[in-house]
Amino acid sequence: MKQKITLKHIAKELEVSISTVSKALKNSEEIGRDTKEKVQAFAKLYNYKPNNIAISLKNKRTKNIGVVIPDIVHHFFTTVFRGIEKYANKQGYNVIVCVSDESFDKEVINMEMLANGSIDGFIMSLSAETQQKQDFNHLKEVTEQGIPLVLFDRVSDEIACDKVVINDMEVAYQAVNKLIEEGRKKIALVTTENYFNVSNQRAEGYTKALINDGRKLDDKLVLKLPYKGVEEHMIEEFINTTDIDGILCVNELFAILCLRLAQKKGLRVPEDISIIGFTNGILSRYCTPTLTTIAQHGEEMGERAAQMLIERVESEIDEEEETYRTEVIEATLIERESTK
Repeated sequence: MKQKITLKHIAKELEVSISTVSKALKNSEEIGRDTKEKVQAFAKLYNYKPNNIAISLKNKRTKNIGVVIPDIVHHFFTTVFRGIEKYANKQGYNVIVCVSDESFDKEVINMEMLANGSIDGFIMSLSAETQQKQDFNHLKEVTEQGIPLVLFDRVSDEIACDKVVINDMEVAYQAVNKLIEEGRKKIALVTTENYFNVSNQRAEGYTKALINDGRKLDDKLVLKLPYKGVEEHMIEEFINTTDIDGILCVNELFAILCLRLAQKKGLRVPEDISIIGFTNGILSRYCTPTLTTIAQHGEEMGERAAQMLIERVESEIDEEEETYRTEVIEATLIERESTK
């Protein structure tokens, strides 16, 4: 399929700014005759078609924000959405939420549905399939047309936009050090595939902590699970056949399953084994024993994302002058009964 040409492509080819291209195509008097003719001829040659939906979205304020999240069941994403809605409502904006259900196709469909002139910009966290495919064309089309986009938690360096994340690597390092200080000798990592940017960062923190303590890495102590359809027996076999006395899990569900299956095996928590998870959700606070966990401060992340998007929506800065920033929220290790 022939690639669709954008304002950015024309600007790069002709070595002018995106704003110059846009004005030249509109016959603006601000642009010299030679430049206008060159830009218009290039656009005609490559059959440039303006994205009318994107133009409508950019030029008309609706006071609506589109939010696309991978999963509504996980506590973390619900708290992020709560933060987005809380801040947006205070600023007079409404929020429309869609769930991609970890599907690339649903993510694309959700964005196409929302980008019909009814919203002012997007806040989203990438689906598992999008990160697995590394296909970000639907996002790039939005940003290339100047539509504000803020990514949170699951992000990609390939997309030029504002982002909000936590210090995943550093806090995972801190959690593993906590287990090392307890005297744990066989510390396991229960994670997902590395194409998840958050899981990859947390695995780096795990690895760094072990290496800094002079330990050799053991692949047998790392369990990688699918992002969907995790069944109990996948973790139970690992718990029953691997000599471990500490576990770091990259999410709350994995941690709760590890806790239950360790107890089923007859291990005492935390006397025989310590367990730490991510996401300070309801399950972590009310399981027995209560779970030591890493609070990701989802509500604060949502508020920051909404603030960044609304500032971008209401900004009058020309596109070629824009710079994007990544805000890092400091996660917190909350110690409970599953560690000493």
